[in-house]
Amino acid sequence: MSLRVVGAGVGRTGTTSLKLAVERLLDGRCYHMLEVFGRPQDLALWADAGDGGAPWARLFDGYVATVDWPGAAFWRELSDAYPDAVVLLSTREDAEAWWRSASRTIIPGMATNQSPEGERWRAMVVRPMLERFTPHWADHDAAVAAYERHNAEVRATIAADRLIDWQPGDGWEPLCERLGVPVPDEPFPHTNTTDEFRRGTGLDD
Repeated sequence: MSLRVVGAGVGRTGTTSLKLAVERLLDGRCYHMLEVFGRPQDLALWADAGDGGAPWARLFDGYVATVDWPGAAFWRELSDAYPDAVVLLSTREDAEAWWRSASRTIIPGMATNQSPEGERWRAMVVRPMLERFTPHWADHDAAVAAYERHNAEVRATIAADRLIDWQPGDGWEPLCERLGVPVPDEPFPHTNTTDEFRRGTGLDD
């Protein structure tokens, strides 16, 4: 099995909804940060990737797609490793909208888990992931600049006929057109909102 979709969009750009949508369209599994939480064996593989390794066959065995962190940090390597895959860049309407969501969800979430397992997760996944994005991920100006730079680099690098440039609200059609599959007769998934994230992670406790 080979990846058919390489997600280049960073977290808080509708990636959890995209995971469900891509799984529906391709009838297969889509790798997402949620997978890392349930697959502790993957921690060492992502650390290997951060050190320049290419553990893709082991990480994505049984998957047809990947979206969200940590895969988005390695979009260049993955787009080269899977040349027949489309590259899916998910973004928000602007960088400030992305920051408003990220600063209330994933950024405080990464800072609050001080358990030994949380430290191991940060060392093996978050560190290589965010060093590629920005080591100053909790700073507004640095994070917004990194977000804009990341998106611009994807658009400048990936050929237009391979790229899906998608925002929440675009729905099924851009995905279905590029993947060559019918548009489902059902609403596009909408999940993991800011409020849902904060309730689920205890940030509002």
